[in-house]
Amino acid sequence: QVQLVESGGGLVQAGGSLRLSCAASGRRFSTNTMGWYRQAPGKQRELVAAITSGGSTNYADSVKGRFTISRDNAKKTVYLQMNSLQPEDTAVYYCNAQISLDWGTQWNDYWGQGTQVTVSS
Repeated sequence: QVQLVESGGGLVQAGGSLRLSCAASGRRFSTNTMGWYRQAPGKQRELVAAITSGGSTNYADSVKGRFTISRDNAKKTVYLQMNSLQPEDTAVYYCNAQISLDWGTQWNDYWGQGTQVTVSS
């Protein structure tokens, strides 16, 4: 059983910063790409940022230059540093990870429970 546990959400004023963390825990698993998605009320879930096990990154255009994704492979943890936050960044943020329980033969998507980020104007 593998779990993704997120932390770091909250309420912040426009222009402020937050740092999200997501730790994967369980027995005998491997992680590949890890990332963050968000879903605002009435909108579809969208990719915010992703990072491969080798460190290659991908960002949504709306967050480029403001958000930074990073990971600690030894801790199986992914981070999202969010700077210059704007009200339109308000959403529930979900951690996602590609995880294998059989040393890379099969990969499946796992999701965290979500953490609320609210940016006030």
